[in-house]
Amino acid sequence: MPRSRTFIAIALLVGAIFFSFLNVSGLKIAQEKLLTLISPVFYSCALVKKNIDEITQHRMNLRQLEEANSRLLSENRQLEAENLVLRSAEEENNELRKALDYREKSAFQLVPATIIARDNSTWWNSFKIDRGSRNGIAPDMAVITENGLVGKTSVVTPGVSTIVLITDENCNIASKVQGTSDQGICSGLRIPTGELQINFLNKLANLQAGQIVYTAGVSGGIFPSGIEVGTVKSFCLRELDGQAILEPTVDFSNLEHVFVIVGAKE
Repeated sequence: MPRSRTFIAIALLVGAIFFSFLNVSGLKIAQEKLLTLISPVFYSCALVKKNIDEITQHRMNLRQLEEANSRLLSENRQLEAENLVLRSAEEENNELRKALDYREKSAFQLVPATIIARDNSTWWNSFKIDRGSRNGIAPDMAVITENGLVGKTSVVTPGVSTIVLITDENCNIASKVQGTSDQGICSGLRIPTGELQINFLNKLANLQAGQIVYTAGVSGGIFPSGIEVGTVKSFCLRELDGQAILEPTVDFSNLEHVFVIVGAKE
C-alpha cells in the first residue's frame, strides 16, 4: 500500500479512537472545532457552485437572446421583402391607373401595349411591343405615354410591332419650343446617349435651359401637335442655324407600357 494511503488509514484510525474516548460534551466541542476548521472549504465549494450556476444560466440566457435576435432579424428581412413587393405592386397599380386615366381623357384612340423585348445593341433606338396589325396598328403611327412622346411604329406583324424611339437619329420630329415661335427638327444624336437634339433653329432663338419642346404637328406628319418631347438642356449657335440639346421627357430606361395612337376619337 502506498505511504499516502497508509497515512490516511492511520489518521482515520487515530481519529476514531480519539472520538471514542470523548464524552458527549467533548464530542460536541470537537465537532464544533472540526466544523469551524472545514467551514471555509464548504463556503468555497458553495461559492464555486453558485458561480458555475450563474455562468451556466448566463450562457443559456445569452444563447436564448442570440436565437431570439436571429429570429427577429429573419422576420424583419421577410417583412422588408414583403413591403418591397407591396410597394412595387402599389407603384405599378398607380402607374396603370394613371395610364388608364390618360387613355380615357385623351383625344386620340389609343391601343395600350407592353414592351416585350429590347435590342441591347440598339438600346436607344428600338424595342418591340406585344401588339400588331390585328390590334389596328400599322407602320408610322405615333407611340406615346401619359408623360410624352416615345417614338413611332416601324415593322408591324399581326402580334408584334417594332418601335423606333425618338432617340434614334433617323426619327425626325417637327418640334416647337414652349413660349416662342421657334421651330426645328428634333432627333436622336449620332452617338446614342439617350439625349435629343433639335436642329435648324433660328440663330436668334436664344433658348434657355428648362424650356419644354413639343411636337409641332405639321400637316401630313406622323406626330400630332402638342405632345411633349423633351426639355432644353443647352443651346448653341452654329454657322447656319441654332442647335439645342434636350433631355427626353420619357424615361426610356424604366419604360414598360406605352400607347399607340391609331386615330382620333370621334
